[in-house]
Amino acid sequence: MVDADQTFVIVGGGLAGAKAAETLRTEGFTGRVILICDERDHPYERPPLSKGYLLGKEERDSVFVHEPAWYAANDIELHLGQTVDAIDRTAKTVRFGEDGTVVRYDKLLLATGAEPRRLDIPGTDLAGVHHLRRLAHAERLKHVLTNLGRDNGHLVIAGAGWIGLEVAAAAREYGAEVTVIEPEPTPLHGVLGPELGGLFAELHRERGVRFHFGGRLTEIVGQDGMVLAARTDDGEEHPAHDVLAAIGAAPRTHLAEAAGLEIADRAHGGGVKVDERLRTSDPDIYAAGDVASFHHALFETSLRVEHWANALHGGPAAARCMLDRAVTYDRVPYFFSDQYDLGMEYSGWAPPGTYDQVVIRGDAGKREFIAFWVKEGRVLAGMNVNVWDVTDKIQHLIRTKAQVNTESLADPHVPLENLAP
Repeated sequence: MVDADQTFVIVGGGLAGAKAAETLRTEGFTGRVILICDERDHPYERPPLSKGYLLGKEERDSVFVHEPAWYAANDIELHLGQTVDAIDRTAKTVRFGEDGTVVRYDKLLLATGAEPRRLDIPGTDLAGVHHLRRLAHAERLKHVLTNLGRDNGHLVIAGAGWIGLEVAAAAREYGAEVTVIEPEPTPLHGVLGPELGGLFAELHRERGVRFHFGGRLTEIVGQDGMVLAARTDDGEEHPAHDVLAAIGAAPRTHLAEAAGLEIADRAHGGGVKVDERLRTSDPDIYAAGDVASFHHALFETSLRVEHWANALHGGPAAARCMLDRAVTYDRVPYFFSDQYDLGMEYSGWAPPGTYDQVVIRGDAGKREFIAFWVKEGRVLAGMNVNVWDVTDKIQHLIRTKAQVNTESLADPHVPLENLAP
């Protein structure tokens, strides 16, 4: 039974934290809600930072989860620009890092997110080396891309993952020269495998992006604090005025680790380990969003999912669990991307080594198709490219674990809903 005198503290002011605070109120919680955000901006969504906002197609105000006045109107105590540097699990308190303020909690949610992985090479202290994770990063990068496009400048991107490719697309639309350096043989190799990674390489090559596969950055060369070039481990030197490090993100687990909470191993994402109710090893502490590693019964493994949908749904699920609602978090992972005239949605989980074939429905050459990653006739994941309103049907195929006829799966004339009970 939740008492009106209770205090629920949320550490992390991203989408997961903001939606958790909203859900506590919509579910009827009348106690104290404290939301602590280490940025000075109000909670915002991250996809526009590498998509619409970066391209100048969306206004800055459009990225925020709620209007600034919403927090006071809903009696949410919002602390901007504040960090938490310690959790005392015995006393059930958190301590602010800035002034040492101590706040007691009855339930605590960790929604601390992730942070960009850093390049550990010479030259990363130069002014033209960038990351993209926060709104301030996107604002700076938008200015950089504008200048590069105007001056026909060169951007080198380390990493051909989703962020790297989306920024490459934006940079080309601004008119900048772009080189992407990736140690794997294709873009998105760890997500899509070699079968589909090549499609994204071709998409970008058609727009003038240069790829350097099978190499790693070893040095960023500069003069007077400015970037001049980027060198790779095979001895090549690439002209550059700016460099973006897009080599992934690491979960921000330091607070949880210091508090003695169980952390997942690196094979399962290295986040804060939670159960199907998003509870950590301490029953009064929960975790959601990018930082949480949860056991997914459907895929029979622990996953840490960094995408927008996980924050959107994970924050509310954690809030309901904090309120002792009967909730099990088992959503099918989902993400989307927009690059040039290609839009895609991906549902499921099928890293290389987990599937035995990829089935294509539609015309991959025209980039209007659905790809299915299949193991022993069961659909593990599906990606629709410039084909819309099929996500629910794809996720149904994944959830049912039904064995499907792969010829029918590949046939656009057979309705997806007819393939599984």
